[in-house]
Amino acid sequence: MSLPLPLSILDLATVTRDESVGEALEASTTLAQRAEEWGFRRIWYAEHHNMRGIASAATSVLIAHVAARTERITLGSGGVMLPNHSPLQIAEQFGTLAELHPGRIELGLGRAPGTDQETVRALRRDPAASERFPQDVQELQGFLGEHSTIPNVAAYPGRGTGVPLFVLGSSLYGAQVAAALGLPYAFASHFAPDALQRAVALYRAEFRPSAQLSAPRVLAGVNVIAADSDEEAQDELRQVQRQRVRLFAGRRGTSLTDAETDVVLDGPAGDQIRSMTRHSAVGTPDTVTRYLEEFAALADADELIVAGAATRRERWWRSWELLASKVQTGS
Repeated sequence: MSLPLPLSILDLATVTRDESVGEALEASTTLAQRAEEWGFRRIWYAEHHNMRGIASAATSVLIAHVAARTERITLGSGGVMLPNHSPLQIAEQFGTLAELHPGRIELGLGRAPGTDQETVRALRRDPAASERFPQDVQELQGFLGEHSTIPNVAAYPGRGTGVPLFVLGSSLYGAQVAAALGLPYAFASHFAPDALQRAVALYRAEFRPSAQLSAPRVLAGVNVIAADSDEEAQDELRQVQRQRVRLFAGRRGTSLTDAETDVVLDGPAGDQIRSMTRHSAVGTPDTVTRYLEEFAALADADELIVAGAATRRERWWRSWELLASKVQTGS
């Protein structure tokens, strides 16, 4: 049994316990090299700030590093949080990447800041910038194309590279923006699943063809924990839920023990954590494959983008190896 639709990877460059940031980034680089051999379509890296367990904050820098150490696999952002940046700077960064690695770079764009409000202030960004998201996407398109929307301002590098754009979202708003601009839509169902089906249906109904895309294309995020037994996978899922608790606590500078995280998980807040990981393929390779097939139909997705959720590095590698054995012919 193998998956019949393309599969890509969302790598958060997670820093596991007792691991340095450098070691985590090296693991991400090695994953990209192996994913290229296994036949995965693309790898995206997400912009998160002020989260001690995630090392992908400087997204374009990480992409540059990985691109220089791989040969074919497509690399991009999943996503760059556009309100944190000027469109010109993003066009220059990803235009540079596109010139260095032609045909391999793409750019996913999100509207949320990817962090908490204190960090938004530290980023020196305008909290109202998200309200300009559709206009900023169009401005970025202009910089990456041949016709800037701002007179006498062009992106060098960037101009004429035509870096493909994707709109990321977890709400109806993102679906509307992607549909209106004729761009692919990637739904963050791996951590914010509530509006998945409504957003995808709205996107497909309202899609307007564009120079980049003639028909709607949907990518849906899903967590995967593959293991040699269902019991081992379920145990790792519990560890993932504990890690989610720690990630949020870490923003407040708090370190929690397993016992303390279990108190949170077994209380009312645990319902929210479990809801966030609702779309998770957990089990043996056959169990995971069946779940992904069912999820793709549920999401009405053209492609799945998988977040490897295992928290211990050895289990993380084993999960990818087992998944790869099922997706080679489908990718």
